[in-house]
Amino acid sequence: MNASRVRAGIPLPLGAYEHCGGLNMAVFSRHATQVSVLLFDVPTAEVPCRSIKLDPAQHRTGDIWHVWIEGLGQGTIYAWRVDGPYQPQLGHRFNRNKVLLDPYSAALVGTDCWDFACACGFDAASPVLDLSFSNDDDTRWQAKCLVGNFDFDWQGDRRPRFAWADTVIYENHVRGFTVHPSAGVAQPGTYFGLIEKIPYLKELGITAVELMPVQEFFENELVRDNPLNGERLRNYWGYSTVAFFAPKESYASRQAPGSQLIEFKTMVKALHCAGIEVILDIVFNHTAEGNENGPTLNFRGLDNRIYYLLEDNRRHYKNYSGTGNTLNSNHPVVRDYILDCLRHWVIEMHVDGFRFDLASALGRDAHGNLLANPPLLERIAEDPVLRDVKLIAEAWDAGGAYQVGSFPGQRWSEWNGRFRDDVRRFWRGDIGMLGSLASRIAGSADIYQHGGKQPVNSINFITCHDGFTLNDLVSYRDKHNEANGENNADGDNNNYSDNYGIEGTTEDPDIEAVRLRQIKNFIATLLISRGIPMLLGGDEFRRTQNGNNNAYCQDNETSWYNWEYLQQHAEIFRFTREMIALRKRHKILRQETFYTTQDIQWFSPDGTVPQWNGPDHAFGCVIDPPDRIDPTLCLLFNADRDDVEFVLPPILRELREHPWRIVVDTAQPAPQDINTPGKEQSLHRQYRYGLQSRSLAILIGG
Repeated sequence: MNASRVRAGIPLPLGAYEHCGGLNMAVFSRHATQVSVLLFDVPTAEVPCRSIKLDPAQHRTGDIWHVWIEGLGQGTIYAWRVDGPYQPQLGHRFNRNKVLLDPYSAALVGTDCWDFACACGFDAASPVLDLSFSNDDDTRWQAKCLVGNFDFDWQGDRRPRFAWADTVIYENHVRGFTVHPSAGVAQPGTYFGLIEKIPYLKELGITAVELMPVQEFFENELVRDNPLNGERLRNYWGYSTVAFFAPKESYASRQAPGSQLIEFKTMVKALHCAGIEVILDIVFNHTAEGNENGPTLNFRGLDNRIYYLLEDNRRHYKNYSGTGNTLNSNHPVVRDYILDCLRHWVIEMHVDGFRFDLASALGRDAHGNLLANPPLLERIAEDPVLRDVKLIAEAWDAGGAYQVGSFPGQRWSEWNGRFRDDVRRFWRGDIGMLGSLASRIAGSADIYQHGGKQPVNSINFITCHDGFTLNDLVSYRDKHNEANGENNADGDNNNYSDNYGIEGTTEDPDIEAVRLRQIKNFIATLLISRGIPMLLGGDEFRRTQNGNNNAYCQDNETSWYNWEYLQQHAEIFRFTREMIALRKRHKILRQETFYTTQDIQWFSPDGTVPQWNGPDHAFGCVIDPPDRIDPTLCLLFNADRDDVEFVLPPILRELREHPWRIVVDTAQPAPQDINTPGKEQSLHRQYRYGLQSRSLAILIGG
């Protein structure tokens, strides 16, 4: 690289941007004593082709180090080297021998060269571990930053902007969705592979994909093998972010540097064209640098004391994430970083919303206390750029916080863990669950109403990536995580699942019939409930993880979508598709407000008021839309092992009685399990309805 003029540069914006015929580069570090920018010819370079040491008298404004270099622009490969005190007991972990990534880099290159062991700032062989100092240069083993090409023809792309009440979310994994050979796509496991499956998503009827982490992470960071077959375990889920601005390089189909930027945008544009929103699962509660024994990749080497929550002995990290560290998210500098990152994904990448992993950790102060009005969460909710994007909180963390129903702010919707648990327990046959299920169906007013929130603040789900798939929920009583290499100690033990006679797969027709019915019960319950339904990808064709309820490290057929199941379980796909369509047809099921006593009436099978906390397992309700535009609905639930006969309430409209018609009965064989409009069976002059064991029915009238 030829020498070019170097000037002071400007402190903002942070990151690397083309400016006045050159490249302006700026990075934050309050406690650094020396900063250098490193330039590389290729991602795999073992030494930089040029190193520019920044004179603080010229290249520092406050806590920002900056430089302008003539003639550089798109395609520049770079990194930082930062020196300062190495005093772990005081929270400082600068190491001039470690190459650091720019936290604002929008693309990384050379991620296949990563070796986190070489990135440790200490001598791993020393008896004092992280109190020692590493003199080993890790340039060869570190990914590099790329100044990407932001020129992209969006062709007038516009976000679909579905109202919350009209949203149906599909939780998905970019790689796992199409990497299995049965996917039949040209570019398996990539952004382009997902594009090839858009017609499938359209047919299913979902309105948004919630993508598990696509921000750059290192899939080979794990150092364990699968004890069952000896294969190396990999970080499949991606909840260990290295670079928050950068889409994952290996999810691109092409090897050209920066392809991930173009291909991610192409995917978003294609999904928007199909009327599907893109929600990103983003992990601001922690980073891939882990605890004091972890690698030095960026934040730790730039300013450890600013970026992380530290214990009183600042050698150690507060751990509200369960993974070793917690970002100091309510420090003003870190708040600005998170806001800048979210704006980047909205403005530059056109995404429609975010799901915040372990979001309660974002509401903790420097001492780890939960704040009543966390400044970060308020800033996100009130930010003018983010005002119309969807915000979803996983309203708990690994430090004991559980804020479902009380997460700060009205704009935030929340993963409703109580919906998941109560619906599972009802259909499993637990006693005393009638009242809880009724509340979940009606929008969880007992959870949200006291705080001034509405049903749209509740993200309803039965299953998600973290736990059993829907097939496994009805096939396994216990978790089977032995392949994770943690002696089956990982993963939740409280799954509220059942196997109905045999653990795992079976050819017993009676057991299989119960499982099939229960799957339909769960899907139907989810889609008739007020709130926002979220499906786990693959549940619509009985994707299985063979009882593994924590498959974070299973980048293999345990987690991948096997599309052969779509043909084998076409009945479940059809049922799911038609239930989504039913929800869309009946506005009363997806109102943004809670039911009034005039809208919904509950009854026991004999027509009396249900004993909400009693021993019964069956009840029903009639939903009568006040505007009389939607037809009346009757929902019947029977989680008992025995059949139940219901006394049906009359439908009185326009001074005459109307017959009920059967739309759904999960006990009936397909296609009678769900009838499309015009094909419903009429119950003319029938005032009772027999509901078989463990089944659900939806009747329509008026």
